[in-house]
Amino acid sequence: MTQDPHQARIDAILRSPSYRLAYLDTDFIRRPDLRPLRLELELLKPEIMLEEQGVHSTIVVFGGTQVLEKQEAERKVAAAREHLDKNPDDPQARRELFRAENVLDNSHYYDDCRNFARIVSSYRNAAGENEYYIVTGGGPGIMEAANRGAHEVGAPSVGLNITLPFEQVPNEYITPSLCFQFNYFSLRKMHFMFRAKALVCFPGGYGTLDELFTTLTLRQTQRMQVIPIILYGTEYWTRIIDFQVLADEGVIKDEHLDLFNYVDSPEEAWELIANFHKH
Repeated sequence: MTQDPHQARIDAILRSPSYRLAYLDTDFIRRPDLRPLRLELELLKPEIMLEEQGVHSTIVVFGGTQVLEKQEAERKVAAAREHLDKNPDDPQARRELFRAENVLDNSHYYDDCRNFARIVSSYRNAAGENEYYIVTGGGPGIMEAANRGAHEVGAPSVGLNITLPFEQVPNEYITPSLCFQFNYFSLRKMHFMFRAKALVCFPGGYGTLDELFTTLTLRQTQRMQVIPIILYGTEYWTRIIDFQVLADEGVIKDEHLDLFNYVDSPEEAWELIANFHKH
């Protein structure tokens, strides 16, 4: 049966992208010239939802995705050793075993972070409420350890995930209603800092360094609230970055070395935070 031409024209109008409600038209919202709108939405959505759920004070935990729990690190060492045994003349196989052994040596940071998050998440204010919410980037490694520690003591925690060219699934220990996905690193960093009462930076790579130096720069220039900035793992951080050289070369002031502290135990990290906030 031939379709009524009038109805056919109406159907064509209804199917046209121009007829979609603007806020439901994802193709339209993704246009390059609508980036300011996307930035505003990415600022507002977590802000509103965190406020609605009473998240006012946070302890931010940064750290690498490749810092693994000991059992997982041991499996990687075993696999790398087996691969080298089968390919004894392969320099890449030897390199991978070397790297896997270092990951195993660093696996204690996973446990330390998990314990630190338990301590933070167990603290209650005078009203018996969670004083601090653990906030991470929502991924694996150190981030998983921190969310896991909070989860194990029955406390909610936040994950600020980011879209990447490769798949990154949020770790399973984040409170579902407090897990957010970001497209823009800049907005994600802002949300890390908005409610932060302390920052604890565990060993990590480029992403961790980026987040650390963003925070140090904001503190150096007095563009954010005064908070403890804690570098967890003195041996790791003093090998990775020689901050003293920056002061010696005159590119930072000597007092800028006081913007952070080194610690080597969960209890020491918590003591710094507790003393700073006079608990």
